[in-house]
Formats: sequence, structure tokens, C-alpha cells
Amino acid sequence: MSRDISPILAGWDHDPDEFQVRIVAGLDGRDKLQMRLDLGLLQMELDGRPDGRRPFGAPSLLDHHEARALERSPQCYALETRDCEELMREGIQFYHRYVALFHLDRFDLVARDTERNLRLFRFVREHAVRERDKVAFDQYRPNVTMMRARALSQMAADRGDHRDALDRIDEGIAAIKAYFREYHLEGRIAGCQELILLRELRREIVRERRIDPIERLDDQLRHAVSREDYEEAARIRDQIRRLREGISATRSDRSTTT
Repeated sequence: MSRDISPILAGWDHDPDEFQVRIVAGLDGRDKLQMRLDLGLLQMELDGRPDGRRPFGAPSLLDHHEARALERSPQCYALETRDCEELMREGIQFYHRYVALFHLDRFDLVARDTERNLRLFRFVREHAVRERDKVAFDQYRPNVTMMRARALSQMAADRGDHRDALDRIDEGIAAIKAYFREYHLEGRIAGCQELILLRELRREIVRERRIDPIERLDDQLRHAVSREDYEEAARIRDQIRRLREGISATRSDRSTTT
């Protein structure tokens, strides 16, 4: 049997200007995720570790280390640089998969894989022996947090729950700001591309919603609080109060007339 993949690529020419991904049925009965590259393709499993392997019989290398840490004293469990390098290679596999899944609008699986990599970052922060290994992972936390927020927000918007969509974005914004504060990098918040993207996405959702004036002001209030613009938040609260008082007075007048 020939191992030449030309028949598989036939009819799926590489386009350098397009991100090309698809889901196909595997010979084992499970769906596979394929990404077209200039010199061939990359194929990944949809579930479990993207390369289909089970290190030490565990679903992933991260799961293996987490189980070992629980067997011992978690406070004493240590990841050496070699362990971190292996975990990084595994984390990159999940990165490739969730980026491809995002282009297929499989936001549920994007949320799953981004949460998994955030779990990886937490584990390395807690157990890596060397600080540089912790930073090597954690530098990607803002980007992965953004991708998770986008996926969760889109899932909520698709089911018509725009308030939850906005909440998910606000959670992502708050988490990214917390990251910069954790590393005393507050000066980078203003120019953070992940925050800029999430704020633009938030504005798009607000524009698309059809909501009453009080609900719209309430959204603006929560956004002002997330930005820590407390002066603006106070101004919006006053607007909400006045609007509610006006609505209450109108209802009272109608009730009296009736």
C-alpha cells in the first residue's frame, strides 16, 4: 500500500492567503481535524491529545504530572526544565488545534482547549523549579485568555444570550488586567492587543443588541467598572436612577388616570 498522500491532497490545493482547515472521518471511525500546509497537511485528533498519544497511559502529559503531584505532596512536586520543555511541546499541539477549531466555529472545543492550556500554565507556575520556565509559559496567558473569552462569548451570542456574551468578555478583560498587575506591568495594559480586540468585540455585540435604554446603560456601567473608570460609572448610575424615576412616575400617572 502506497504511503503517498497525493490522493488525499487532490482537490485541496494550498492557498497561502487562506487558513485552510477541515474535519474528516478517520479510518478508526473518529473524526480528524486537518490543516492544509504548503508542503502537505497536519492532522490532529479532535479529542484527547492532538497527536493521539497517551503518555504514561494518561490522556496527556499534563494529566500524568497532575496525577503524580496528587500522589505525592503537591507542595513538594517539582518540574525540571526538561519536564517543562516536554509540556511546552504538548501545549503547542493544543494551541494549533484550538486555532484551527476557531476557524471552523467550533467554539465549544476552542473553550475546552484554551481552558486546558490555562490549566497547564497554572500547573507550571506552581511547580516549575526555575522562574524562567514559569515565564516561558505564562507569557502566553493573555492571548489564551482572550481566545477563551472570544469562544465563550460567541457561544453565548449564538444562543441569543447577549448579556452572558458581554459577561464573558468582561471576565476575559479582567483576567488579562490581573495578569499585568501580577507581573507589575500595568504600563502595558493600554497597548495590549488582546484587550483592544476584546473591547472592540464588546462594542460590536452592544451595537447588534436590541435592548431598552436602562439595560444598555447597565451594560455601559459594568464596562466602566471593568475599566476602573469610577467617575464614568457614577455618572451612568445617575442616568439609570433618573431614567427609572421617570418610568416610575409615568406608570404612576397612568395608574391614576385609569
